[in-house]
Amino acid sequence: MKNNKVLFLCQGAMIGTLYVILTLISSVIGLLSTPVRLSEALCVLPYFTSAAVPGLFVGCLISNLILGGAIPDIIFGSLATLLGAAGTYLLRNFKTGKWFASIPPVLSNTIIIPPILSYCYGYSEGWVVIASGIALSEIVSCTLIGTALLFALMPVKNKLFK
Repeated sequence: MKNNKVLFLCQGAMIGTLYVILTLISSVIGLLSTPVRLSEALCVLPYFTSAAVPGLFVGCLISNLILGGAIPDIIFGSLATLLGAAGTYLLRNFKTGKWFASIPPVLSNTIIIPPILSYCYGYSEGWVVIASGIALSEIVSCTLIGTALLFALMPVKNKLFK
C-alpha cells in the first residue's frame, strides 16, 4: 500500500514538473500567446493515471506563479486545469474515452478563462471572441498534440502508469 502512495506522488510530481518545464519552454520561445501551448498536451495524461490530476493542477499553479500572472488568473486558471484533468480521468472507463480525453480540458478552459482575461488583463473583444481563441488554442494543444501523445503512450501505458 505504501508503494502505491509513493508511486502516485512520484508520478504526479513528474507530470507537474513536465507541465512547468513545457510552459517555461513555451514562454521562452514565444508560444504562450499562440494557439500552441506545449504543456496543455499533457492534459490527456489523467486518462492513464489519477496522479496526473493533482500533478497538472500543481504544475499549472506553479507555472502561473513563475510567469507572474494576476491572482485570479493563477487561481481560476489552475482550477480550470484541475476540472479538465478530472473530466479526462472520468472518461478513462469508457470504451471510446481515449477519443474524447481532450474534450474536458478544452471545455473547462474555454468556459473559465475568457472572463479572467477580460477582468485581469483588459481584453475587450467580448466573450465569444476570447472563448474562440482559447478553444482554438486548446484544440491545437490538447486535441491534436495531446491525442497524438495519448496514442503514442498507449503501447507502453502499463510500463509507465501502474
